[in-house]
Amino acid sequence: MARVATSSHRKATNLSLDISLLEQARALDINISRACERGLAEQIAETRAARWRAENAEALASSNEYIERNGLPLSGFRQF
Repeated sequence: MARVATSSHRKATNLSLDISLLEQARALDINISRACERGLAEQIAETRAARWRAENAEALASSNEYIERNGLPLSGFRQF
């Protein structure tokens, strides 16, 4: 799960939310600001991970090709 900042540095903002979700959240006494922060933090983490994978795709492919051709380095020392 993504980390939500616990800092007191907060900024008021305007959001457009689905009315049904907003009503359900209020009925369940969900802190809407905190829920939005948690969702935003998760989206940030997912986007960063996707960008990292895209930026490193060539290196990962190269590494995988090496292992397919040569096997895992030091595999003779692995204990199962």
